[in-house]
Amino acid sequence: MTKFEYAPAPESTSIVDLKSEYGLFINGKFVAPKGGKTFVTINPANEKILAKVAYASNSDVDKAVIAATEAFKKTWSRTSPSERGKYLYRIARILQERAREFAVLETMDNGKPIRETRDIDIPLAAAHFFYHAGWADKLEFAGVGSNPKPHGVVGQIIPWNFPLLMLAWKVAPALATGNTVVLKPAETTPLTALLFAEVCQQAGLPAGVLNIVTGDGATGAYLVNHPGIQKIAFTGSTQVGKGIARAISGTSKALTLELGGKGANIIYDDAAIDEAVEGIISGIFFNQGHVCCAGSRLLVQESVLDEVTEKLKRRMSLIRVGDPLDKNTDLGAINSKAQLEKIHELANSGDSEGAQRWSPECELPGAGFWFKPTIFSGVAQSHRIAREEIFGPVLSILTFRTPQEAIEKANNTPFGLSAGIWTDKGSKILWTAQRLKAGVIWANTFNKFDPASPFGGYKESGWGREGGRHGLAAYVKVAK
Repeated sequence: MTKFEYAPAPESTSIVDLKSEYGLFINGKFVAPKGGKTFVTINPANEKILAKVAYASNSDVDKAVIAATEAFKKTWSRTSPSERGKYLYRIARILQERAREFAVLETMDNGKPIRETRDIDIPLAAAHFFYHAGWADKLEFAGVGSNPKPHGVVGQIIPWNFPLLMLAWKVAPALATGNTVVLKPAETTPLTALLFAEVCQQAGLPAGVLNIVTGDGATGAYLVNHPGIQKIAFTGSTQVGKGIARAISGTSKALTLELGGKGANIIYDDAAIDEAVEGIISGIFFNQGHVCCAGSRLLVQESVLDEVTEKLKRRMSLIRVGDPLDKNTDLGAINSKAQLEKIHELANSGDSEGAQRWSPECELPGAGFWFKPTIFSGVAQSHRIAREEIFGPVLSILTFRTPQEAIEKANNTPFGLSAGIWTDKGSKILWTAQRLKAGVIWANTFNKFDPASPFGGYKESGWGREGGRHGLAAYVKVAK
């Protein structure tokens, strides 16, 4: 395999009008937080401060909920479904027009490679708004009841791994079904959500229909428990998701949770190995492994273990780690110091428990948060790296002899979000898929998403679905 040398190809940041300080977006306007408290968001690739961001107090969240309530009662609930769809179409088109701006800002604030934000995150975010715009006036045909009605004010909390895309997954169906929204982005990646607020202004979205409050976990907790919220949508860790479920139990609030995962990527001995290796790479090293549905457990049939491992190592040696704004980069920066410490802690447990670590030779930048692409062989199911979500570029390799053993090992986890199957036989794909306990199963591919396809998990990976007709159901109630 030829190793090519690449000249630097950095993307310019001049397209981004980065402000020194960002306020809260409440009732259609950017406003200062009560008390003036702020926090900083940094570029994880170099640890430089990007901007100060408003920290929402409880009274700020109250104002956002009041604005969303008033907008729901006086404006959005009285807007015809076809008109709601037009707003979503406008938002989608503006996202496309400003795609490069969003891609650069997302890479700066998140640390993921510009190729991913440019080619995946931003186009998919726009696609979700286009898709849900089409459903706005067709809900009676979506299979969600004969007379579906919105919940009212929806509180949404999104994670830092796909900031704009997770916003689109939640905001688009909420608005299409007639709800208004109070959104809290992750504290390490708030900037594209705040830029999206400008898009809503540009699209003429009525004031109060979308409100954005920035802050940390305390801000999110107050939003979850707010009596003016009728539904909560959360994507994040299983631990926090369990806390949210406990917090709203006994209330009338609706809830959807998209939580952690420990996806199994199963390689049968009749698979096309070269293609499977590419799927393995995509499954675990896409977005630095900051993916809840990552194929972080590789289950390889024993007869092809040596071939798969050899080809995987050769392919990993070609991964380019470095400046996320360089268009040649494959693996960018870890999103935060805290996440990097968690990855190190779990990877070190793999060493101490007897697994064999391997990483390709690569030079990491001196500043920022970085971790080499890593695989562990000789992994037992009892090892922490086989049981716990690492959320980083770390792959655990396990083996199996029979298809039934592969199923038992794949399902031996409290999670149930995703899985991959690699085989030359369609019958084996169907047999395996029927027995896997996972919400999303890919066959001879991995990490493929579409707005029309529902996404979600079983067990501790959450409940409810996002995307497709199934995702619409979470944002409506059937009127009695």
